[in-house]
Amino acid sequence: MHIGTVDRIIVGMIRLTKNDSGEGRHEGHHHYIDPGLVADIEGQTVRLSAVAAAAVAFEEEKSGEPT
Repeated sequence: MHIGTVDRIIVGMIRLTKNDSGEGRHEGHHHYIDPGLVADIEGQTVRLSAVAAAAVAFEEEKSGEPT
């Protein structure tokens, strides 16, 4: 399941694009994922070690707060 598109790596965190930020208060800004969740990188695809529902729960705001 697609949970986001990597924008870049910033200060040891994976920043997702704003287009994949979700809806409501989550819309229109970046979310971040800990690179420790990365299980594999295959071409342009980053596979996480958590299922999508759990990975979304690990997303953070720029401040480091959970989404």
